[in-house]
Amino acid sequence: DDYDCQYCVVDLHAITVRQDPKALHEATLDALAICLAVGVDPKKSTLFVQSHVPEHAQLGWLLNCYTQMGELGRMTQFKDKSARYSNDSSSQFGDVNVGLFDYPVLMAADILLYGAHQVPVGSDQKQHLELARDIANRFNNIYSPEQPIFQVPEPYIPTVNARVMSLQDATKKMSKSDDNRKNVITLLEEPKSIIKKINKAQTDTETPPRIAHDWDNKAGISNLMGLYSAATGMSFEEIEAKYQGVEMYGPFKKDVGEALVTMLEPIQAEYHRIRADRAYMNEVMKQGAEKASARAAETLKKAYEAVGFVARP
Repeated sequence: DDYDCQYCVVDLHAITVRQDPKALHEATLDALAICLAVGVDPKKSTLFVQSHVPEHAQLGWLLNCYTQMGELGRMTQFKDKSARYSNDSSSQFGDVNVGLFDYPVLMAADILLYGAHQVPVGSDQKQHLELARDIANRFNNIYSPEQPIFQVPEPYIPTVNARVMSLQDATKKMSKSDDNRKNVITLLEEPKSIIKKINKAQTDTETPPRIAHDWDNKAGISNLMGLYSAATGMSFEEIEAKYQGVEMYGPFKKDVGEALVTMLEPIQAEYHRIRADRAYMNEVMKQGAEKASARAAETLKKAYEAVGFVARP
């Protein structure tokens, strides 16, 4: 209620790695239904599919021309992903596609099209937002320093639970693309699977066991505490007090798993209800694309005029 929010299902970003067309189609609808199921209200916010708003790709190309190769080459996520997806180690970039190298520019377009003042990001994505800021400032300084065309966005990074970490290695973030599915819990995860994965999640060998929020020394426990806090609303101090003097980590893990199941049950039920109503989903996509396009077109028009493009008669 406090912000004018834009939520985008980023199918254009998805194809920076090879996707099965049918799987991508279904995953796009799944993501839309999940957004609705967790409480995104399309009447209050703008919810849309990225490829339904062509201004994203159009501004992305324009911003390419104001982005330096060296800036993209320094992106740590590109280095990580190119190492993962490349089959050719004989050159700097291997055989990764240009889209993977360039996707931070499309991300910048996603942000700048809507004049975003704040962008919720995990700490791992802050570098990409800094690039978006650099591109916006560069473009503004060239063409309109007195009346900036692009709003320069600020990061919004929550101080608590900004990232959920891998269940088996709490030094790495939980990622939907992780090949080891034991590391990941999805919003649509089966209850039995949630319980099993939490029971096998990383803890530590401290004797006696101690439930404490301490990322430097107890990353696994801190990660589980974050999940438990998110599911129950309890503070870390309350969790530490509740489990003070535990003899084993097992009971804590059991409570974490059950709390996650309880939290996700109504979300999953709502997801299945929405996913079965394709007419409603189509209407959400249609209205969302119209709302997003109206705002995006205004920004794109200003940018096109700034660089000297001839307006279409």
